[in-house]
Amino acid sequence: MDLTPIYLDNNATTRVDPAVVAAMLPFFTEHFGNASSIHAFGASVGRALKQARGQVQALLGAEHDSEIIFTSCGTEADSTAILSALKAQPERNTVITTAVEHPAILSLCEWLEKEGYVVHKLRVDRKGQLDLDEYRALLHDRVAIVSAMWANNETGTLFPVEEMAEIAAARGIMFHTDAVQALGKVPVDLKRTKIDMLSLSGHKLHAPKGIGALYLRRGCRFRPLLRGGHQERGRRAGTENSAAIVGLGKACELAQAQLATGNSVVRRLRDKLEAGILARVGHAFPTGDVGNRLPNTCNIAFEYIEGEAILLLLNKLGIAASSGSACTSGSLEPSHVMRAMGIPYTAAHGTIRFSLSRDTSEAEVDRVIAAVPPIVERLRNLSPYWNGQGPATPEQPFAPSYA
Repeated sequence: MDLTPIYLDNNATTRVDPAVVAAMLPFFTEHFGNASSIHAFGASVGRALKQARGQVQALLGAEHDSEIIFTSCGTEADSTAILSALKAQPERNTVITTAVEHPAILSLCEWLEKEGYVVHKLRVDRKGQLDLDEYRALLHDRVAIVSAMWANNETGTLFPVEEMAEIAAARGIMFHTDAVQALGKVPVDLKRTKIDMLSLSGHKLHAPKGIGALYLRRGCRFRPLLRGGHQERGRRAGTENSAAIVGLGKACELAQAQLATGNSVVRRLRDKLEAGILARVGHAFPTGDVGNRLPNTCNIAFEYIEGEAILLLLNKLGIAASSGSACTSGSLEPSHVMRAMGIPYTAAHGTIRFSLSRDTSEAEVDRVIAAVPPIVERLRNLSPYWNGQGPATPEQPFAPSYA
């Protein structure tokens, strides 16, 4: 049996590209100076950081490299954007976001509510899409910022963030998007949009962990999260992580070069994987908006079994994927994304996300297609909700949750 590892969890993190590693290595032992220093050691690092800033700018389609602020991760960028909007506009106390955001946004919003701020979470339909009429109705003069993800990390569903930013701008409201999953997978051209702030994370596009960035449109009111030194034009204090920044720049350059051709290959393999599994496994369906999603992501709900059990058996075969459900306070609960979409209870527990990358091969996809059906059959035969031919009890509806 072939147990060569197969990694299909690229929405969680990606392998650092060898070219990125090669670009970073000199900044550990040769070009190790502090970019703030005026001597040659610092100047060489300063030039490298400027080049990396330009590489990130190019992938984002930003107007100027000064709009790029390096951070430690996407979560820091998210917090910086939202907290800055609130601090810069003390007369505004409301945040609008969505019910399916990453915890980097939702956990912050829960804390803000405890601090007395008002948070509105936009609902989604069965495909995970937003109702823009509901969105428009929530906009008012007390809204400081709207934060909506560009692409959902579980289903890959794409939100119309450019249109949403236009609507917000017409009301004089700041707009932020968490583009951690989208960058490098879909074209981004920020200079043609009304997006004020955008968050990204290096480890989702073959750069190292511990580096991210915040795009801040020129002229946008801003208050820094971290105060101290003058780094990042006084907008993010702390000595720059020069090696990681160089790596992020190189990763953005590679992503831009491979955006069209690379993603077309990934999309074909994703479609083959999804179609192959669904053709062989009954009582299973893709979640999210399959006609409008990231090219690398498919999330399949397998009814009447637990996603964690599927993952454990896949792992024994050397296959890494992820589940849409999470263990909370000792009890298994479907993910907030599945709950918000109203996925039936019998399926919400059995969602598996397969997320591919440019490293994924056809042979790997073929192996996963062959591996999944016997695993599902084995688990259903052990399930009290399955009688050997189909569900043992009528399906119970699962009401959406927007909490």
